[in-house]
Amino acid sequence: MSDDSRPTPSGARTAAVIPAAGRGVRLGPGAPKALRALNGTPMLIHAVLAMAASRAVSLVVVVAPPDGAAEVKALLDTHALPERTDFLVVPGGDSRQESVKYGLDALPPGIDIVLVHDAARPLVPVDTVDAVIEAVRDGAVAVVPALPLTDTVKEVEPATSPGTPEPVVATPERARLRAVQTPQGFDRETLVRAHEAVTDNVTDDASMVEQLGLRVVVVPGHEEAFKVTRPLDLLLAEAVLARRRLNDGF
Repeated sequence: MSDDSRPTPSGARTAAVIPAAGRGVRLGPGAPKALRALNGTPMLIHAVLAMAASRAVSLVVVVAPPDGAAEVKALLDTHALPERTDFLVVPGGDSRQESVKYGLDALPPGIDIVLVHDAARPLVPVDTVDAVIEAVRDGAVAVVPALPLTDTVKEVEPATSPGTPEPVVATPERARLRAVQTPQGFDRETLVRAHEAVTDNVTDDASMVEQLGLRVVVVPGHEEAFKVTRPLDLLLAEAVLARRRLNDGF
């Protein structure tokens, strides 16, 4: 891989793009996942506030369901958001990749660093957000927060029908593996180039930068930046918020 790192000015402006157009079928029927209530407030609002908590983030772009941009904008208008941060809502596409691309297209000139954050990770601490931004400022073109794995991982041959045994192919060395979180941070020019060059449907934006042959680096993630995808995750998220209220008094 080529090392395309280069220093980014410390005064570089940062924007966060939050794709929130998915339905979240694993949480069951009802509202889109990002609009599910967490402690009485939609997860999306928690995620927006998590990005805006960083003083480095001057703009948050929310990519809404294609037919729900007006609803999401109204939702943002009804919540107290930091005045120092600008907020923008744009309609998304049919895939996460397409939605992120629409968010990138909506960024104004002058933004040098872009964060891409899952709406379903509503509780990421601001220290994690700032660590990602700082790593891009220090010259990395792509940064992901990640945690070491606690479970042993097996590579298997996928079953041809659900519920049937799957043969183990290999056991990767756990010490070399990380569970990736968001926000993922990027040099804007690099991320735009990745979205122009990579057309495969990928699971995260960092892998698109990898396909350009550029180096992606990892910074420590946080256990509270977990993804809310199942009902049990909602219970855990509620518990985290309850502990924060107890500790921080909010």
